[in-house]
Parts: sequence; structure tokens; C-alpha cells
Amino acid sequence: MSGGFRSRAQGRREQPREQPRGQQSGQQSASNAPKSQRRYSVKGRPASIGDAPREAAFEVVLRVGRDGAFANLTLPGLLKERRIKGRDAAFATELTYGTLRSLGVLDAVIAENSSRPLDQIAPEVLAALRLGAYQLLYTRVEDHAAVDTSVRLVEAAGQERAKGFANGVLRSISRTPAEAWIERLAPPTELGALAFRHAHPEWIAASFAAALGERAEAELEAALEADSARPIVHLVARPGEITAEELALTTGGEEGAYSPYAVYLQEGDPGQLQEVRDGLAGVQDEGSQLIARALAEVPVEADQGRWLDLCAGPGGKAALLGSLAAIDGATVDAVEVAPHRAELIRGAVRDLPVRVKVADGRDPGFPEASFDRVLVDAPCSGLGALRRRPEARWVKREGDIAELNQLQAELLDSAVRLARPGGVVVYSTCSPDVRETRGIVDKQKALGGVEELDAREYVGAMADVGAGPSVQMWPHRHGTDAMFFAVLRKLPAS
Repeated sequence: MSGGFRSRAQGRREQPREQPRGQQSGQQSASNAPKSQRRYSVKGRPASIGDAPREAAFEVVLRVGRDGAFANLTLPGLLKERRIKGRDAAFATELTYGTLRSLGVLDAVIAENSSRPLDQIAPEVLAALRLGAYQLLYTRVEDHAAVDTSVRLVEAAGQERAKGFANGVLRSISRTPAEAWIERLAPPTELGALAFRHAHPEWIAASFAAALGERAEAELEAALEADSARPIVHLVARPGEITAEELALTTGGEEGAYSPYAVYLQEGDPGQLQEVRDGLAGVQDEGSQLIARALAEVPVEADQGRWLDLCAGPGGKAALLGSLAAIDGATVDAVEVAPHRAELIRGAVRDLPVRVKVADGRDPGFPEASFDRVLVDAPCSGLGALRRRPEARWVKREGDIAELNQLQAELLDSAVRLARPGGVVVYSTCSPDVRETRGIVDKQKALGGVEELDAREYVGAMADVGAGPSVQMWPHRHGTDAMFFAVLRKLPAS
């Protein structure tokens, strides 16, 4: 129920809880309390409260808030390590991701009921308060269960002296209906109130509204709502290895609506699929698949089969391009500035005709006019994939976009220099922000030497992708991340 506040008229139920299994291993949670007050197990994590799902959610929320950890990387490993499965794993996931998606709202409600500022609350106590407040405001968990388990988490983490404080804050929150908290704490502007209701910073809602243009009034709420929904897994069937039809049959998935390689997987761990382990398939958003395919599909006269992925890490598009290149007899040079991400690319492309080079895409060391096809999947704000990293919306800052814009413009300019006359450049971002999309493309066009082609011709049956000639995808329209791409052809020198 992370999409909106719960109704007090709804029946609520307590979720199943796992019985204690003895002490389990895990990463130690630091505490500001003296050692004499800490109640850590011998394995180095807070003492068990006999509730494995909540303990896992608490530890991830704590690590994210205190250490800057990524929830989508931390939680799966923790569930596997502690053997939390089935309904308990689903409950832990809902608590973790829901709490982190709603941080801005939860913190506002907690601050309204706290006798001390949030930055003066111990990290362990704040993590427990956030989990408790999320259950009170967004789920059907009974109030007494949400409060009691959160207070016990505070105690188990060695913050016994804060038990009364945590209990008081959460009981105060529980006495007011969720909708009343929204009305009381929402910003005064219409846009701010809408963003707050859907747990987004106002600047991100404004960014989405600008990208939606004249349709913002009709679609902005749907866009924000879809941005908080957990996405299903999209698999990519590697061309030349397995078809989407075969992959759907063997995995129990459903063939994608737009990419000929896409398969939708409603549940399960894709990493455990034999097809993924064998390299026949991978995990890749359908929108990302369409962008890589577009690079290979745009007609190029006298194509000599030299393709370039200028910002290739972590390797999803490079792997799909490599599969297509193998069919076409082409080769792909994949450039990545970070050595550890270059290693990820090497693991993804395996025996494909892809050469990985560690270099800065702005000056990768290739001669100018060397490539027939160049992909610039530029580093960006990632606003189009917020649903995959629940805490990201509260971490990102609008001020970062200006610095990214300079990098994006320099990378696109490098790509144009590296493309041969008559060759094509595909510029893409996982962001709908117009400063990162049309702003960069239009700046490059103003320099001359390129013409823009109609990218809408390369997304198959996908419709409603904007006025063109570029393509803007949206979760609420297409079920993909909010990806953008434009296609440029380099003109002969005059």
C-alpha cells in the first residue's frame, strides 16, 4: 500500500512474523550510546526482537540513512543471508522500500511530533521511527503492532533510554488520521502539495511537469504515482541466443509490448534464472532495449560495422549492441571511465565482439570520424528511474543538474566528432528533465554539422512518446523508465 495513505476506515491486519531462529550474522549497526547500554548479539548486529522482516527492514533503512547505502543493493543480500523468504520477504521489502520512498513525508510528520530536531535523534532511533511512522500512515498494520515493534527495535539497537521518546512520538502520530497530517504539513502551493502527497520533492514534480508540457495538468499526478510503484522485472533475450518467445515460455514470463527482445517477469529473482546465468538473457528495462536497438536500426550508407558505446557502464546496452553487432558482422568499442564499471561491462559482453576501453568519453583516444554508429547514454540525474532506487528522490539535488549538463554537452560533442559523415549518433538519458534532454540536443544542433532524425520511427508499436522528433518514455504511459533519446546524423563537411 505504498502508493498512498491508508484510510482509517479500512480494516487493518498484522503481517506474519517469523519466529526467532537464534542469532544470525549481519553487519553491525553503530550506536551513539555507551557500550554498557548496547544490546548487540554476538554476531555483531542488534539483538533480535523475534521479527525477521522488520529487523531486516530496520537494518537497511539504518544503513541508507547513516552510511549512504543503496537499498536495492543491500536488501536482497540481507534477505538471502538471513534466509527470509515468501511472505516475510515481501513484507520486509514493502517496509523497506515504502519507508525510503516516503522519507520526506515521514520526516515531516516525525518532526511535527518530536521534542527534538531530527538531526539530534540517534540514527538507530530515527530509523525505527521512520519504519513505525510508515506502518501507521501507509499500511494496514495495527497501530499497537507498529508502535510496539518499533520501540523494541530501538531497545534492541542499544538505545534503551530512547524507548519512551520513540513510544511517545509514534503514539502521537497514531492519534491523527493520515490525511489530516497531509493537509497540515503540505506546502502551500498547488504543486508542492501534490508533490508532498505523492512523496516527491517539489523540484522533481516541477521537472516532470516541464517535461510533460501542456499535458502536465492532466498527467502529472499519474506520473508521480507511477514513479512510486515498484516496477516489474524486464528481461532481455539476447539476439542470436534465444528469442523472447522462448524466454517467456521457459521463465513463465510474458513477451514485451514494444521491444522484440523484452520479457516481463512479474515475480521471482531473475538472478536465479538459468537463462540469465548462462548469458542467454539479462535484466534490462524495455526502454533501454529500444534505445540500443535504435542505434543498430537507423540506416547508414556504406556501414563499415564500427560501432561505439561512449558511456558503456555497467554494460546492459553494450551487451545488447554486441549481440546485434555479432549478427551484422560489426564490432563495438565500449568506453567507460571507471575501471570497476569497465569490469562489469567485460562480464556482461563475454564472447561478444565488444572491446572495452577505460577512458574518458570526452577524449577516448580514437581518431575523429572513426565510427558509423555512436551511442551516448549520458550520465544524468537518473530522475527517470527513481522507482528503482526508493531513497534516491530524497538524496538528489537540483543543483547537480547544471554540472551534469556541461558533461552531457561535452560527451555529445565528442560523439559527433567521432562519428563519420553520414554516421548516426543516438543521445539518451534516463531522465525526463528537459535540461538534460532537449536542452542538450538543441545546443548541439545549434553548433551545426548535424541533422535530427525522427526517433519515433525506431520504437516499434510504442505510441504517445511526445511531439518528436525525439522520444520521451514514461512509466505511467509505457511501463518503462522515463527514458529519452534523440537520433542525429552527422552531415558531410561543407
